[in-house]
Amino acid sequence: MESEIEILSSIIQRRRSIFPPSYTPQEIPDEYILQILESANYAPTHKLTEPWRFIVLRKEAKHKFGLELARLYQEQTPPAQFLQKKYDSLVEKADQSSCVIVLNAQLHPGLIPEWEEIAAFACAVQNMALTAEALQIGAYWSSPGTIEQLPAYFNMEPNEKCFGLFFMGFHNEEPRQAKRSPIADKVRWIED
Repeated sequence: MESEIEILSSIIQRRRSIFPPSYTPQEIPDEYILQILESANYAPTHKLTEPWRFIVLRKEAKHKFGLELARLYQEQTPPAQFLQKKYDSLVEKADQSSCVIVLNAQLHPGLIPEWEEIAAFACAVQNMALTAEALQIGAYWSSPGTIEQLPAYFNMEPNEKCFGLFFMGFHNEEPRQAKRSPIADKVRWIED
């Protein structure tokens, strides 16, 4: 039987970004999505601010959101730089996903430095990615340039900021090795 550290290390090492074109049509059960979000809720958080806020888009809502992302892209792109393929891919990514989670953080200016809130928030998203991997769900964190306009679309709270989108779906991709240089190249030990 594998020890907890072997299981944890395995999940961490095999986690990869899996993109919407690889997703199957199989729907992710709500219980799995809730389990992924519950894992996010256990990230470290300074002063217990728990800055993470999530909006879960399913079914028609994710399609409408894809159309909104495409509209924003077209609106913000000079005509000479506009790519129809990119416009279409924004809608397709949403449609190919079983679920899109909008990744927001409720910042607390004056109480916590913003970087600490962002660090806590990123830990929450990493917990989501690891839980998705353990459930054999493909996922990836995307941060399109249009996220600056999303607070208005979602009627977000003051001081709430969008840090990206978390696309998810079951997939049939083969596992692939991580491309990492040795940790020894990135660590200094000081003992006296």
